[in-house]
Amino acid sequence: MKKIEAIIRKSKFEDVKEALHQIEVNFFSYWDVTGVGNEQQGHVYRGISYSTTDIQRRYLSIVISDEFLEKTVQAILESAYSGNVGDGKIFVSDVIQAYRIRTKENGQAGIN
Repeated sequence: MKKIEAIIRKSKFEDVKEALHQIEVNFFSYWDVTGVGNEQQGHVYRGISYSTTDIQRRYLSIVISDEFLEKTVQAILESAYSGNVGDGKIFVSDVIQAYRIRTKENGQAGIN
């Protein structure tokens, strides 16, 4: 099993959610988060300067079977892409064990 953690633009969340549903990844958790990016300059909009050091993003956490890894990562990469600085990051890590509390199933059965 793998855990995918993705930090994406809030404006791309609906596109990513739809792309995940299309490949049958129907369960994941998400949070609104604030982070600090590499870009240090501010932006000026209508004469008002805005800091871009604190960035509003959405954080997704997805646990999947190993065979879903590549198509899940590809779905996020394609749907979250804008081509601009700040599109986000994806991290993949191993999950040692998963349990479903209600049925006490574990392993692959615990995440299906």
